[in-house]
Amino acid sequence: MADHGDLKPLFGDSRDAEYELDLRGLDLPHSAASVERMLERSRFRTPRSVRVLIDAPDGEGGSSHFQPLGRMLLDARKDGVLTAMTTLPPEDELGFRVVTTGKPESDDNDAPGGDVVEDDLVD
Repeated sequence: MADHGDLKPLFGDSRDAEYELDLRGLDLPHSAASVERMLERSRFRTPRSVRVLIDAPDGEGGSSHFQPLGRMLLDARKDGVLTAMTTLPPEDELGFRVVTTGKPESDDNDAPGGDVVEDDLVD
């Protein structure tokens, strides 16, 4: 593994997050739907940080979800749904750390749909 010490300032504290959305093992349509659901629900909840984990490329020419999901999250950042978005450090799992804009005065118990970790995975 390469020494990524010089790159650490680019990633900051992107390992730590309040929640985790694990998309590993899902195909792209299900992963994208899970991210969309998380972003939609975040409008009704207090701001929170989320680690979004995805599969690494298989090394056999299979495509990674990194670019399409990254584009979705970047668009959400541009639209103001996210206040921050970074990639996870290279030594961690592949994915992103995002911080939702949310609704600061929200009572998460009143938010539709339950917790981000359990309800954002699509069957």
